[in-house]
Amino acid sequence: MQYVHDMSQAPDAARRPVRSTSTTDPESAAGGRAAAQRLKMRRELAAAAMELFAAKGYEATTVDEIAGQAGVARRTFFRHFRSKEEAIFPDHDDTLVRAEAVLNAAPAHEHPLDTVCRGIKEVMRMYAAAPAVSVERYRLTREVPTLREREIASVARYERLFTRYLLGHFDEQAHHGSDDPLLAEVAASAVVTAHNHVLRRWLRAGGKGDVETQLDHAFAIVRDTFGSGIGAGRTLNGDRAAEEPGTPAGAETPPATVSATGEVLVAVARTDAPLDEVMRTIEQALRPH
Repeated sequence: MQYVHDMSQAPDAARRPVRSTSTTDPESAAGGRAAAQRLKMRRELAAAAMELFAAKGYEATTVDEIAGQAGVARRTFFRHFRSKEEAIFPDHDDTLVRAEAVLNAAPAHEHPLDTVCRGIKEVMRMYAAAPAVSVERYRLTREVPTLREREIASVARYERLFTRYLLGHFDEQAHHGSDDPLLAEVAASAVVTAHNHVLRRWLRAGGKGDVETQLDHAFAIVRDTFGSGIGAGRTLNGDRAAEEPGTPAGAETPPATVSATGEVLVAVARTDAPLDEVMRTIEQALRPH
């Protein structure tokens, strides 16, 4: 979102006190407060649930007990969660919205994989905001299969979001056709897997350590592996790919070229070029003329 400042006021007008002209929509403000109250209640219910699960065990804890621990009625619990296992993950819905907002607001020059890596960091921020709670939740999900299944379902939602985003960002000059859905899904899964690997290691360490540096290292491995196939017209970290010398701006660069000098044959191929096309170009150059 861009903000434009009006600098056209006359000097004497600039010296006069400026009265606030806020046009905040009362309905929007009320909606924001309602959303904040909803999230606060969800977190209180989640804290009550985890406290009871730790004290009594997951199976022995009832929804009525969770509601009572939080100081609300049973019907209030079910306004926020459909089941007691769902109460363990109160922030995933909002975090998914924030991750999607990162994708929607991505600058045009940013490589799609860089964007997705920034999006998944919203999940890490969610866990890092309350390390003690996150560590306890991790322990519970390891012990209770139902909670583990709920966590897996949450992970799948992020993967679907990132897959859709990556699928829409294949470079037209390097289009993979029927392979696009596969590459997008594998790349999205790799980003989420790299994030979860670092997250689990951080949680096993009690929520301590430089998780940001660890994440960046893991994401660098993913980008090195998948970066050439997605958004192939852009380099990673935002720079446009350099054009080959002598290639007119906007002209299509061939996937592979071969030049011969004496007994030496030199082949130059794009990193995203299909192998069979590269081999065909070389074979044609080797044929006697």
